Amino acid sequence: MNLEPVGIFTIVVGLICLLSGYTATVIAFSVFTVFGGAAAVLIGSTGIQPGHLFLAFLAFSTLSYSTKAKAAVSSLQIGKPAMWLACLLVYGVILGYFAPRMLAKMTEIIPLGTSEYPQTGGTVPLGPVSSNFTQAVYLTADLVTFVLIVAIGSTMRGFRAVCWGVMAFTAANALFGILDLATAGTSLQSLFGYIRNAQYTFHDDDVVAGVKRVVGSWPEASAFAGISLGAIGFTGTLWLCGRYSWTNALLFLISSVLIIRSTSSTGLLGLPVCLCVLYLTSLARCGGRTGTRTSAAIVLFAPPAVLLIAMMILLNDEVYRLLYNYFDLLLFSKATSASGIERASWNFHGYQNFLDSYGLGVGLGTARTSSFVFALLSNVGIPGTLFFGIFFLLAVLIPKLPPRTAVSDTHLAARNGCLCALIGALVAGPTVDLGLLFFIMAGLACALPQRQEEQETAGAPLPVHTQTMA
Repeated sequence: MNLEPVGIFTIVVGLICLLSGYTATVIAFSVFTVFGGAAAVLIGSTGIQPGHLFLAFLAFSTLSYSTKAKAAVSSLQIGKPAMWLACLLVYGVILGYFAPRMLAKMTEIIPLGTSEYPQTGGTVPLGPVSSNFTQAVYLTADLVTFVLIVAIGSTMRGFRAVCWGVMAFTAANALFGILDLATAGTSLQSLFGYIRNAQYTFHDDDVVAGVKRVVGSWPEASAFAGISLGAIGFTGTLWLCGRYSWTNALLFLISSVLIIRSTSSTGLLGLPVCLCVLYLTSLARCGGRTGTRTSAAIVLFAPPAVLLIAMMILLNDEVYRLLYNYFDLLLFSKATSASGIERASWNFHGYQNFLDSYGLGVGLGTARTSSFVFALLSNVGIPGTLFFGIFFLLAVLIPKLPPRTAVSDTHLAARNGCLCALIGALVAGPTVDLGLLFFIMAGLACALPQRQEEQETAGAPLPVHTQTMA
């Protein structure tokens, strides 16, 4: 076992946060989830990411308060979202142990981890793989994260801290993306080696159409773009609702530009859909005494602005050809590229695994796919897909409070963040694990802070002035 420099840094910050309280700890935890390509601790070929290591500090600082511990236990009661997520975990772990053994060699899989067969990059007969264990650990961390965030968000102080934490994550993610671009081709790029030390295949030097792909602190551009979609859903909604308007507007715009600049098909496909989600949010958030000028301006001026830009592009043949060739390379011809054919084959075999396992799945972490839907069906089958669907419905889709209050606006931002992150996962999500940030936002969307009446008179979970329409 090797403790890496980023792991030492994680432990030092964790100890400092324990002395500072759970609010500082939850903000730091949100930021540490940005290190998606780092290993704080290396155990053979397996690594523990800084975010997962820091989760231990978050659990200790949160559960040391009796009220938070009670809230955490209460969130696991029958019928609540955490219970359905726990059902997915239990079913996935049990299936991950028995299915590869009981159904051994009954189907061909694209293994997510290492198996008993030589790694050729193609299919191997169904059997146990190393990722059966690692994916169980990741999904356990997701459940613990969700429960802790719900507990922390049970007070206004904790609710604010979680919201600030997601904003801090967005800022850190954008900063690493900018630094990745700024240091490209220089000796400073080697400094990223400290946070790109996990046992993954990194694509940090890839170039498309003469343009370096942005990966930030993640293994590849697709992962960077996918996580950034969730960030723009959260910050974009807060901006539309008038919460920390300038800060969230800046974070939203920078993250959107970086997604486009990443040259990732995940980002280029997902970003327009996420912008549509935000436009629908503007429609719901404008008008009335509590409507914001920002949302009203977006509703009025966004459609004509899009039409004007489209007309300018169509009338300029040179610009049109340039953009068409760019999007043809990244999107329109993606299905016929080597990468597109490979990813399509992953989904084909994943669906075949679903059929060959009689709809039960071949086990959590067994098969690799290129879409979250196929990952669910192939790994945990119909039961696991239903468990996740009910969790997502209860935790994310159903509003918890009347609209247009400060807390409900933050709930809305968290819901949109989860929706946008899920959009990215539907395009290119390889596993059932959606990442810690998704479950931080899902926990925030579920959290119901006490003393709601004080929040109404005090202003907001974010100390800003809500803009109202004239």
